[in-house]
Amino acid sequence: MKILISADMEGATGVTWPADCEPGTEQWQRCRSMLTGDVNATIGGLLAGGATEVLVNEAHSTMRNLLLEELDERATMITGRHKELSMVEGVQAGDVDGIVFLGYHCGAGDDGVLAHTYLPNAVTEVLLDGAPASEGRLNAAVVAEYGTPVILVTGDDRACEDAASYAPFARTVAVKDHVSRYAARCRPPARTAADIRAAAEGAMTSAGRTDPVAPAPRTVEVEVDSAQLAQAAAIVPSVTRTGDRRVRYTSPDAYEMIRTFKTVTTMISQHMEKDYG
Repeated sequence: MKILISADMEGATGVTWPADCEPGTEQWQRCRSMLTGDVNATIGGLLAGGATEVLVNEAHSTMRNLLLEELDERATMITGRHKELSMVEGVQAGDVDGIVFLGYHCGAGDDGVLAHTYLPNAVTEVLLDGAPASEGRLNAAVVAEYGTPVILVTGDDRACEDAASYAPFARTVAVKDHVSRYAARCRPPARTAADIRAAAEGAMTSAGRTDPVAPAPRTVEVEVDSAQLAQAAAIVPSVTRTGDRRVRYTSPDAYEMIRTFKTVTTMISQHMEKDYG
């Protein structure tokens, strides 16, 4: 059985502060090892549970964070940008029997460690078909169209609670407990590795391709913190401005939904000014 790991960083062991996951900082260099440790624990558990192939897709920022030289040699990894399906690249091959959302976090506007949706700031709310949407919810909608179940989610305790709303049958592992946006009660890597490995092994009982969800129109609403960013997002074809700080679009399926969302957030990020946002 082939399992895909989508590896984000904000929800990884020990990560609580922006510099912990901002490429190029001293803290990021330190936390890369802990992220890689989370991934290796997952790989070990999946293989012990019956997986025959594990593919890791880097899903954070520049998507060049994991230490390949320390990666479990039994896995392979997709690293770097830009990719057709971004955080869940690889699922479109149609042969993935389960996916792990590793190091995930709550969405924009939620109360969780480093909570955001795609952009660390500027985006204040995202709705998918009227419901608050984290990156986990958005990505779960995409993988469902390929018949791939979400079998495991790791992150802080709030991210695990969020996972219950979009992947109710997935196992979860909280590697830290939320204290504030920039603070958490963290478990040491030795403990989180053991917890993740055990959960990954057990999660293999839920692996196995399912009937793909039939493509259907998906509507996304995005709220930003300044009017000029909504104006920038509305440049994207199919995106309309519904308020001073809100835009909306409808895609024919989740595949196009996530690709348009990536375009929208890219436009927003490119129109932000350092001091005035």
